[in-house]
Amino acid sequence: MNWLAKINLNTVVVRLGAFRSALLLLLVIVICLYSGYRVGNFYHGYQVKTLAQQQTRLSKLYEKNVQQNSQINTLEVELEVERMANQHSQELLKSMESEHYEVKKELAFYEKVMAPEKTADGLAIDRMMIHPTASPHHFRFQIVLMQQQVRKRFAKGYVDFTLLGSLDNKPSELKLSNISVSTKKDLSFSFQYFQIVEGEFTLPENFLPEKLALAAILPKNRWQKYQRIDQSYIWNDLLKNTQ
Repeated sequence: MNWLAKINLNTVVVRLGAFRSALLLLLVIVICLYSGYRVGNFYHGYQVKTLAQQQTRLSKLYEKNVQQNSQINTLEVELEVERMANQHSQELLKSMESEHYEVKKELAFYEKVMAPEKTADGLAIDRMMIHPTASPHHFRFQIVLMQQQVRKRFAKGYVDFTLLGSLDNKPSELKLSNISVSTKKDLSFSFQYFQIVEGEFTLPENFLPEKLALAAILPKNRWQKYQRIDQSYIWNDLLKNTQ
């Protein structure tokens, strides 16, 4: 920029004259204005082009966003329909399970009535129930006995059962007398229509029950002959039916 400082305007005016100097100054101003106009026009066009590209890109983004929102709404509707269908299926399954259980109960009752091999002189085991207690491995049991025939004499006898399972991963059997404080008197029955025999028992901590073999025994006496009814139950089914 030192060469600009060396220029002396007075010397230029003297050499060129006032008129020529004015023309030169006017020419420089025109050139500067034209150059500024061209440069400004170039940048204006560049900005307009860039703005148009950004607007196009923004429009595409808006359009893509609308499509994605539409897809999300569609998926949400499909998910809600699937949820409602699944809920309906679960309710239907629960209803069918309940009906199946009731049918099994009715079938078991009629089986006792119609199958004499499962009764003893009209006596039948109507129900066997196991109830867990708050104490670990401790259970209560209820046995419902009934007479299917109208009798004047009482049915007299006692009940007993054995638990079959595994103890320390080995097959094992536990008799009620070994796991309960109930006596034979506690397990006795004497009734004309029906009776509930109740008691409690405690399983060893390392015993895993699988089946329960129940027996209702009528000892021989003056009024009745010796008879025995045997019924077996799956342990998990007993727990499910009492929940």
